Parts: sequence; structure tokens; C-alpha cells
Amino acid sequence: MLRYDLHCHSTRSDGLLSPADVVRRAASRGVDVLALTDHDEVYGLAEARAAAEELAIRLINGAELSVSWCDITLHVVALGIDPECAALLAGLTRIREGRVQRAKRIGDALAAAGIENACDGATAYVTSERLISRTHFARFLVETGHARDTRDCFSRYLVRGKPGYVAHQWATLDEAVCWIHAAGGQAVLAHPGRYKIDRARLRELLGQFRDLGGDAIEVLSSSHTVEQFTEFARHARVFGLLASSGSDYHGPGESWVDLGGMPPLPAGVTPVWQDW
Repeated sequence: MLRYDLHCHSTRSDGLLSPADVVRRAASRGVDVLALTDHDEVYGLAEARAAAEELAIRLINGAELSVSWCDITLHVVALGIDPECAALLAGLTRIREGRVQRAKRIGDALAAAGIENACDGATAYVTSERLISRTHFARFLVETGHARDTRDCFSRYLVRGKPGYVAHQWATLDEAVCWIHAAGGQAVLAHPGRYKIDRARLRELLGQFRDLGGDAIEVLSSSHTVEQFTEFARHARVFGLLASSGSDYHGPGESWVDLGGMPPLPAGVTPVWQDW
């Protein structure tokens, strides 16, 4: 049975390893098929592909798009995309430009809470001049003693209702799915168990995602509990969506599951890779 990991990050967004080193680690961990899915970015795919060819691991071109739905931020993973698709590239550029403006506002919000120079501090952790994320702020806050680790930092400072949270309008769900499909890819709702919504709104989200042409949901994610594996396998069946699996790996010391560390998909779901 092939081992798939269809969600991970490199230094081209907010990961700690270069694209080539992500591939090398995946290969050493027994991964057969890997998708590099940097946030709002495809810049690292060429480097990853060169490493994958050397190591005889199959690389799937991917990205993770930032989306606004109602009053929450979602992530939609793109799998099997053409990284040169003009429509997708234009959409990703627009999202990244919004990230720069959001970073300035996060810095202002943290300054108002008594944490000075957070934007400059976060920038020091940026590994690609094309993208800044909340994770870079989290690393700065951990290093300066404001939180134990990045997960603690998010819960204390960077989520809704906390001092460093700022609302931002990303791409719409419709736009993200359309850009992914224009690039010949599959649209996968990332880690649905992470979103702070009740069951009724979750069903609304899954139904709307399906109706807009969404292809799959991450049934297996490092953000999910074992009980949620079963829950989202059931949702995949009920809503007629394919099932994906990804570690959401960001790097040593920060990720709760290593590359290739997810169990097999639950029985009764159709894998997103069935027709690859």
C-alpha cells in the first residue's frame, strides 16, 4: 500500500525546511506520494520536483489557499495543479498582497497590547520574501518569551478574540475552487475539524463546498482527533466528497505529526487519489 502525505509546508511559506529537504525527509519517512502545499504559493515546486526525481518519490503540485467564508478563515488545498496557470497565479498574488497588509495590522494590534516591534520581529523569521504569515509572528513571540510554543502562541494571541487577531478578507470559497479547477487541480477542504463552527454550520460549509465543485475534504489531518477521523469519513460519504490525508507538516519541533505519519484512510471512503 502506498503511503500518501498531501499537505505540508516548506520555507517558501511558513515551514522550517527547504522544498528539497521536505522531499528528502518525506522519502526517509517512507512517503511514496507527497504534495507540497505551501500557503498561497507555488514557488517551491520546481525545487521539490528536482529532489523528488532524484529520490524516486512522486511529487504532486499543490498549494494551500486562504479563504474567507462567512466570518471565518478557511484553507483549501489544491492538488494536481498546473503551477503556471495564469488564473491561479493571479489569485495567489492577490492573496499574498493581502498578507502584507494584514501583517502590518497584526503588528499594530500587538503593539497596542504592549508587544512592540512584532512586525519587524516576525519579518526576521520570514524565509521567503514573497510571504509572511501568523506563524512567523508566533515564532517571534515564542522566542521573546510570550508563549511556550507556537500552538500556545496562536491560542493566546493570534485567534479571534485575542490581542493579535485582525479580521481580513481573503479569497472567496467560489474563487478558490474556480482557480484550482482552472489549473486542472482538485480542491480539498483542509482540516475541517479545526474551524470553530457548530455542527449546523459545518454541514452548511460542506454542502456549499460540494455545490461549488469542491472535490474532497481532509479526513485525516494532524489537527483531527481519532474520533474526528471517523466523523469526517462519515461526512465525506454523506456529502459525496473524496477523502484526503495530510500531516500539515511545518518542521522539526513544531509539527505534532511527522511526514507520512497519518494512519490509513478509514474504510468506506473514496481516496482523492483514486484516479491519479
